[in-house]
Parts: sequence; structure tokens; C-alpha cells
Amino acid sequence: MMTHRRSPLLSEAAIVQNEALGAFALWRFCLAFQARDGYAAMFPLTFLILPLILHAPTLELLVATHKSSGLHLFTGKLGTRREDLLAVHARALVLRQLTLESLMLGEQSGLLRIDTQTARIWANSPSEDTQVPVLPERLKRITPACERLGHWFAGLSDHQVAHALEVEF
Repeated sequence: MMTHRRSPLLSEAAIVQNEALGAFALWRFCLAFQARDGYAAMFPLTFLILPLILHAPTLELLVATHKSSGLHLFTGKLGTRREDLLAVHARALVLRQLTLESLMLGEQSGLLRIDTQTARIWANSPSEDTQVPVLPERLKRITPACERLGHWFAGLSDHQVAHALEVEF
């Protein structure tokens, strides 16, 4: 008698935490960053995006904070539970491989361009024939969250971002 081995079901984390979604999130972040003043994001900043948007309570807080409020108000809200703010650095370490894979996929797919001379990540503007994927309802909040982060980060130095989020590069 032959038994059929079932492939394991993917966990919610495996479904959400993949390099394709990561590449999309980094692309949206970089587009918003560039839109603010025309500069590209520095490489280290990209390692903060996935830890912020792939953590449900932090994502909720991001979406609930108005774009005009800024990073400092967001981190003030996040810091009301000190352990949540301190956990950003730990999540960045855990998700660094996913961030690297997402950056590589973003560059391979033409969404991102990594300038190795300046350590900046450029987002390529979507062309008219580019079809931006429609995210499932449960993931739709990621786009505005990434765009807020891009807008906020672009208005600050890398040092100010790291200080606000209490992370080290």
C-alpha cells in the first residue's frame, strides 16, 4: 500500500515573509523616498522596512499614523511599549537575509537599481506597460505603510532614523 505524503502547508509567516513581497515593499518605500527630494535611499535603511511592516502590531501603528505626523510621532507611539521599539533592531537582524533576497529579486526584476558606488537603492518608475500587482485584502496596508516610511526617512538623515528607531547599522 502506497501512502501519499502531503507537502506541509505554508504558515502565515511563510506566505507573507517572502522575497517577492519584500521586493515589492522595498520598491514602494524607495519610490516614496525618491519622490520627497529626488534622492535614493541609502542601503542600510532598506533593512528597517521589512521588520516594521511584517510585524502586525507595528504595521497597524504605521497605518494609523498620518503621513504628515512624521517618524518621531510614530516612534513615540511605538515607544509607549518600550519592548516594541527595542524589538525593531532584533527583527532587523532576523530578517536581514530576507531583505537581501528581496533586494536581489527587486534588482533582477527591474524594480530596483543598486548603485554599488554610492550604496544607494534607486526605485525604477513603473512604465505604462508595467502592471502593479494587486495585493490581497489582508496585505493592502503594506503599500501605504511603505510609502509613509519612505516619506519619513527621506526627511531625516540616516543617523536620525537610526536614533529614532533605536537601531544600529
